[in-house]
Amino acid sequence: MLSILHLDTGRELRGGQRQLLLLARGLRERGHSQLIACPDDAPLAERARQEGFRAVTFNRGAGPLPALRELRGQVSRAGFEIVHAHDGRSQTLSALASLGLGTKRVATRRVMFMPGSLGLTIGLHRLQYGPACDAIVAVSDFIRDLLVRSGIAPAKITVIRDGIEIPARLPDAASRADARRRWGFDPEAFVIGHVGAFTPEKGQDVLLEALLRSNAPLLGSAQLLLGGDGPERGSPRMAGLLGKAGDRVRMTGWIEDLTAFFAALDLYVMPSRAEGLGSSALLAMAHGLPVAASRVGGLPEVVEDGRTGWLVHPDSPADLAAALAAAAFDRERLRHFGEHARERAAAFSSDIMVRQTESLYLGLTRAESE
Repeated sequence: MLSILHLDTGRELRGGQRQLLLLARGLRERGHSQLIACPDDAPLAERARQEGFRAVTFNRGAGPLPALRELRGQVSRAGFEIVHAHDGRSQTLSALASLGLGTKRVATRRVMFMPGSLGLTIGLHRLQYGPACDAIVAVSDFIRDLLVRSGIAPAKITVIRDGIEIPARLPDAASRADARRRWGFDPEAFVIGHVGAFTPEKGQDVLLEALLRSNAPLLGSAQLLLGGDGPERGSPRMAGLLGKAGDRVRMTGWIEDLTAFFAALDLYVMPSRAEGLGSSALLAMAHGLPVAASRVGGLPEVVEDGRTGWLVHPDSPADLAAALAAAAFDRERLRHFGEHARERAAAFSSDIMVRQTESLYLGLTRAESE
């Protein structure tokens, strides 16, 4: 049995935090002891405690030194064999909190470098992900290649893709009808959907522009279910696009249980400008949905163009509108894509992710004892 400290500094319960909890559940089933540490203003601690995990918080507002002292005390007292940092800021805390204590440090990298920033951050990433950690988890081949390009030794990087829980069965006709009634969609409407944080890289504005394009007549009756929240949701640009779309768009805010969300859809869309992997696309595929996604980041490792969905140029409403029109035009093809998507999603099962991460931990601790 291993003793593991998970660190995360995120302020919201987003994809990275959900992956941490998914990993922790699997490791608990395998008998490992775990502690989750996060800021006191983050929802992760409360969620972790609700699920029966031990969790500690640190005061982000007091500055880095008090948080560092508290975390170093935790590592020193508990003798953690593994400290796993699940975001960039927590990797810095992990390195300083465990310095000289014999703990193995693992860092997950799931965010890609935004265009234009690579040259400015190479030095920082060489330090942060070089001597400051013992192993790096890249959630996609794309992220791995970026790390190698920034000077990180390939031998230190392990690709472990984000995992998803595969539903045992797909929604039946009654569940689909109920989901559509919930958001006011006609049973025969062509409904597309997306859920994610409203940030520039997620590209919700590209999706709305694609929906509104006048040269896509097949989309004239298409409806959009848009989930999530974030800083871009209230921006003037987003407000203008939503105003033009009118009642063709339903906004749900954050959704805890996505089962009903996916049940209402014919097609899931990932219009990202940047994406480390795309776990929400994977989850949609596990629910039997084909996906139209940007050909960017790790998304081509998830979506098979012409088999499980469509890959389009990023930041191109015209390309995305064409894919949406193709999906709306041929419902039989769409159905086959959905079947293939569910098959494809099985390769990203959370069991695989947990098993690979456990194997990485054990390899590090065995190397230390030899």
